[in-house]
Amino acid sequence: MSRQPEFRQYPFTMLLKLQATGQSPIHHPEGTVWNHTMLVVDEAAKRKSQSRDASAFMWAALLHDIGKPLTTRCRNGRITAYRHDTVGEKLTEDFLSALTADRSLIEKVSALVRFHMHILYVTHNLPFADIGEMKRRTDLREVGLLGLCDRMGRGGASQAEEAAQTAFFIRQCEQSQLETHIDGDPG
Repeated sequence: MSRQPEFRQYPFTMLLKLQATGQSPIHHPEGTVWNHTMLVVDEAAKRKSQSRDASAFMWAALLHDIGKPLTTRCRNGRITAYRHDTVGEKLTEDFLSALTADRSLIEKVSALVRFHMHILYVTHNLPFADIGEMKRRTDLREVGLLGLCDRMGRGGASQAEEAAQTAFFIRQCEQSQLETHIDGDPG
């Protein structure tokens, strides 16, 4: 990739940076962010017919971790990329704006990138989850599908376990909606 001139031109330089960005070998035995991204894109290609917008879904698979080069740090001997989802939202908008004026596509893809970590946040009851905002800005089933591809794009992932986590995520988000309506508080 680094020898291809296209990747030395903006916005593709953002993708080139993925190749040099390491990840935690515990969570990502496949290696760099680029290796992981290519596995996620492969998974997404297998499942794109399940998406309501295959084009937005495939762009989101390619760009879901675009925030990692700016957020990856070594902390106490661990490689982390905290907030790569929120940083990635803005970078996704910049990337796609350089290629298209289709605001609908840009907004859909940016929202999927922003919320792709919510499967982890919701299923582990982490304080970073914002289910209400996620539902306002995107389709939780699309987030679930992207999240499944993200989880499967790692070495040693179990299809059955990841599918169960995705289903749990969707149930939790739907339950959250019911609780909001019962309480009468919209958010």
